[in-house]
Amino acid sequence: MEIKRLDTPGFGEALQLAMTNAPLVRHTETIGLWDALGRVTAEEIVCRKDLPAFDNSAMDGFAVKAGDAGKRVRVVATILAGMEIVPCLEDGTCYKIMTGAKVPEDADCVVPIEKCPELGEDWVRLPETIKKGDNLRKRGEEQKVGAVLIEKGECLTPAHIAMLSAQGITAVKVYTPLRIAVASSGSELKEPWEEADARTIYNANGFGVIAFLKRAGFSPSYIGSIPDEKEATIRFIGELKGYDVIITTGGISMGEADYLAEAFEANGMQAPLFHGVNVKPGRPTMMGLMGQTFVMAMPGNPLTTLLNLFLLSIPVLNKMQGNRHPYYPYVTVQNAAPFKAKPTRANLVLGKLIDGKFHAVRNNKVGSGMLTPLMEADCVAVFEAGRKMPEAGEDIKVILFDIKPSSELNDAYNIP
Repeated sequence: MEIKRLDTPGFGEALQLAMTNAPLVRHTETIGLWDALGRVTAEEIVCRKDLPAFDNSAMDGFAVKAGDAGKRVRVVATILAGMEIVPCLEDGTCYKIMTGAKVPEDADCVVPIEKCPELGEDWVRLPETIKKGDNLRKRGEEQKVGAVLIEKGECLTPAHIAMLSAQGITAVKVYTPLRIAVASSGSELKEPWEEADARTIYNANGFGVIAFLKRAGFSPSYIGSIPDEKEATIRFIGELKGYDVIITTGGISMGEADYLAEAFEANGMQAPLFHGVNVKPGRPTMMGLMGQTFVMAMPGNPLTTLLNLFLLSIPVLNKMQGNRHPYYPYVTVQNAAPFKAKPTRANLVLGKLIDGKFHAVRNNKVGSGMLTPLMEADCVAVFEAGRKMPEAGEDIKVILFDIKPSSELNDAYNIP
C-alpha cells in the first residue's frame, strides 16, 4: 500500500495521516468479566435472555385488572420476588405483589400501595383511575433475544459489565492490550529518584506520558532514557522492535544531539508520515512505521509533549486497539474573553471552564516548557490554521481533560 506523506501538515491532517496508516492489533483473548473493564470487545455480543425475562412488577403494590378501578377488592395471594403462582383472579380480587415479582397473566397492571385510598388486612380499595400496563415491566421490553447488546470495538464500561452479568455472561472476547514502549531522550535527564545538579533536570515527560496513557486505559512500559549519542540511540531503538508502539520524547528536532530520526531510519522506518506539524505548541512531532511498529516521536518540552500525546497519540492508539470510538467527544461553550494566537498555524489553547465559559489559561501566554498551565487547565480548544481567534461570547468546541469532582452539589444534580 502506498503511504501518503505530507511535509509539515496541519494538525487535523497529521491526525488523519496517522489514523489511516497506524496498524490494527489483531490478536485477541478471552477474559473473565472481573477483568474486562476498559477492554475493547473483539466480537459482537447479542442478547441471549430477554430483559426483563418475564412480566414483573415495578412497584410494591397490588396486581389487578384495570377494569376494577375504584372498587374494593379482596387480596387472594401475596407474591414475592422469585415466586410464581397459578393465576387465580376472580371478579373483585387482586394479588399483593412486591417489586420484581412475576405478575400472573390474569393481571394487567400494578397499583402502588401509596396510591390506594383505603387498605385493610386482606382487602384494598383501588383508585378511580387505573390504566392497563401501569407499573408493569413486560418481558423483553428492554432487550429481546438476538438483539445486539454490545458492538464489536466497544470499550467496556461499568454499564456494559452490568449488562453482561445480567445475561449470565462471565467471559468476553477482547483485543489484546497494545504493547507500548515509552522512552525519554536527553543526557541531561535524571529520574526523580536520582540526584540532579544545576546542569541536569528531572524527567517529567516519562512520568507524564505514562500517566496520560494509563488514564486512557493503556498499560505502557517505561524503558528509560536514551543518551545523546548516535550509535547508542540506534542500539536502544533496535531493542524496541517487538513493541506495537514506541513513544519517545525529545531528540526529534534539528539540534546537533538529536539522533532519534536517524535511529528510527537505521532500524527500518520508512520515510515518516510527517516530521513536523504546523501547530503551536508541538511543531517538532514525528510519526511513522518501523516495520510493524508504529513510532510516535514527541517533542521534548513537557507541555508540548503531553498536549500532543493527548490530542494526537491517544486517538491513534484507540484506533490501533480496535476501539470503534477513537476520537474525543467535545462540549460547546462560550468563550469568556478574547485572546491572541497566530492564525497561520493551528493553535492548542489550554482553558478552564468557569460557570460554563472557556477561560484561556494565562490569556494563552503559555510557554511550551511549562507544566503549571496543565495543572491549571481542565480542557483544551483546538483551532486549525486560518481560524480567527474567538471573541467574547462566541461559541467554541472544547475537549475536557477529565471529569473532576465539584464542591457544589447543586451544580451537578440540578437541585432547586
